[in-house]
Amino acid sequence: MKILYQTSQKSIRILITAAVILLFSNCSKDTVITDQYKVINKYQEGEENLSDDLSVLTTNNNSFGKEIPGLSRIDKIRFASGNSLFNQSWVSAPASTTSLDGLGPTFNARACASCHFKDGRGKPFEPSNIGSVGFLIRLSIAGKNAHGGPMPVPNYGLQLQNHANLNIPKEADIQVNFTLIKGTYPDGTPYELQKPTYSFINENFGSLSGVLISPRVGQQTIGLGFIDALSESEILKNADEFDTDKDGISGKPNYVWDAIHNNTALGKFGWKANEPTLKQQIAGAFSGDLGLSTSIFTQKNCPSPQQDCNKAPNGGSPEVTDKQLDRIVLYQTSLAVPKRRDFKNQTVLNGKVLFTKLKCIACHATNLKTSKYPFNSLVENKEISPYSDFLLHDMGADLADNRPDFLASGKEWRTQPLWGIGLIQTVNKHSFLLHDGRARSIEEAILWHGGEAEKPKNDFKNLSSKKRKELLAFIESL
Repeated sequence: MKILYQTSQKSIRILITAAVILLFSNCSKDTVITDQYKVINKYQEGEENLSDDLSVLTTNNNSFGKEIPGLSRIDKIRFASGNSLFNQSWVSAPASTTSLDGLGPTFNARACASCHFKDGRGKPFEPSNIGSVGFLIRLSIAGKNAHGGPMPVPNYGLQLQNHANLNIPKEADIQVNFTLIKGTYPDGTPYELQKPTYSFINENFGSLSGVLISPRVGQQTIGLGFIDALSESEILKNADEFDTDKDGISGKPNYVWDAIHNNTALGKFGWKANEPTLKQQIAGAFSGDLGLSTSIFTQKNCPSPQQDCNKAPNGGSPEVTDKQLDRIVLYQTSLAVPKRRDFKNQTVLNGKVLFTKLKCIACHATNLKTSKYPFNSLVENKEISPYSDFLLHDMGADLADNRPDFLASGKEWRTQPLWGIGLIQTVNKHSFLLHDGRARSIEEAILWHGGEAEKPKNDFKNLSSKKRKELLAFIESL
């Protein structure tokens, strides 16, 4: 302290000048400083770990099926059991395999893995209607149900069932037509987008003309335990529904019906953040996708007047036991997030800076920490970078499904987590993105952005070809 007090005014000025020079040398054109982030085009220790110390190094075609480190011997057995159930095909009742009967009578898939092959991402609808893996269409009519959710379509319910067991009529067949949209970047580089338009034929229970529809593709299931372990306050810290900071980004929570606790709760899961917990998300998929009852959703998925469906035998009450449901939930909470690749590559590091400069980081957030989570304590108190704020954002008219879902409007979608995006091609042999799989690449997905993301999209388009490739390389590394 004596030395400091004895420093001359000239020495102080020298020290201040040096500090200012140091500050501005670190704040170069390749550095972004905001209220929350300081990003430099250099490798930062540990940035490859998107789920703290539970991230795993994997680059093969089973990269979405790895378990988090540290599972106990008993939980390893439960994980394996849940994995088996996730991949097993269910059959119609009655059957000799009583633990796996009860499929349908109408359904979209025969197994969880049908929509999430290798725990990965489904494909968009294919006209053959046979090769469509992980695609479905949600239905509703105008208005809200007793809990504030979508109103079911008379005779059909909330989801189109385009498959059925023997001697049971399926609800309808799906058709799709694509419109090609050609565009050009300001630098003259051409691009092309494809816009799908869906319709129905062979409707067996009345016309579906004019109903509200929302096509959906199954998402990869990595990191779901970390999302389930996020507290409401942790998600709400990024919310700015009325854009009070005037940055053009809103971030709105969706509050939905919690069927387990019989109350309204913050939505975290699904394309519209319309499910509050992972357990309810899984039970909802059993009911809506496979036609299987659980202790959460006990009713057969057979809207009146589907009499053949209603009269068909069931596979027990419930068809998915609580033990089976808990095994799959444990399995899903324990799927690890892969480490990033190429994170020291300079092209990728340059793209990291651009990701923040273009404000992609405003929705695809990295500043989250999990809370207490008794179901799987290993994922508690972990700093995670899912590249999502799990909030609703207006994505513009071009991506709108025009189907409200609780508080989500027809233009609003939950920010999709980007962790693992660069491994979809390796795991699932395709790169279809967005809620209906219309984007054939990361680049196309960006070009579909609108609404709150209109300016970031246009800023991306105005980049040089080199810088666009840098940004894409960064996203590919996640």
